[in-house]
Amino acid sequence: MPIRILIADDHSVVRQGLKMFLALDPELEVIGEAENGAEAVRLAGELNPDVVLMDLLMPVMDGITAIENIRATLPDIEVLAVTSVLEDTAVIRAIRAGAIGYMLKDTQADELCRAIKAAAAGQVQLSPEAASRLLREVRAPESPEALTERETDVLRLLARGMANKEIALELSIGEKTVKTHVSHVLAKLGVASRTQAALYAARIGIVPATEVGERP
Repeated sequence: MPIRILIADDHSVVRQGLKMFLALDPELEVIGEAENGAEAVRLAGELNPDVVLMDLLMPVMDGITAIENIRATLPDIEVLAVTSVLEDTAVIRAIRAGAIGYMLKDTQADELCRAIKAAAAGQVQLSPEAASRLLREVRAPESPEALTERETDVLRLLARGMANKEIALELSIGEKTVKTHVSHVLAKLGVASRTQAALYAARIGIVPATEVGERP
């Protein structure tokens, strides 16, 4: 089954360009387009994509608000923030809203395809520089509920960029069990995405900041 993608961008030429090169990869399928954040939220609910490519600056409803809405109501859908300018404030707000990662619009096609596949697998992928920058700005939960030993193990591997299937193999448990543990971790920490959980793991020393998104 190909990875199902919803593109949200207010510029038609951007949407068409994304559709053209994503169509070249048989593992990816664009199932819908939205020209503003409100439409993105509506279509996400109707189409249930695996990944949403979300522009941040859009009319009616901006991308940050749309990410918050999607992550709150459809937590199984991963969102990649897509922006034309790498601004610290926009990146930080996108991650806080629940985006699993962010990309620039001038990213090479093959790199974007890899990022989409990683997002669909739930893999946290942040460069050490990006992780360090975000760690300074993204606040850790003030009083998180205590994690069990197994949940801590899952968080450690998640933070290092491993997908659920890889975590399951590493811990010799079922993939569905991993998914349940991840849901519990996010709920206990009060965060909206695996990326936020990974940053929390680095902040409290479960993994070094340089290992966030880096597979062991």
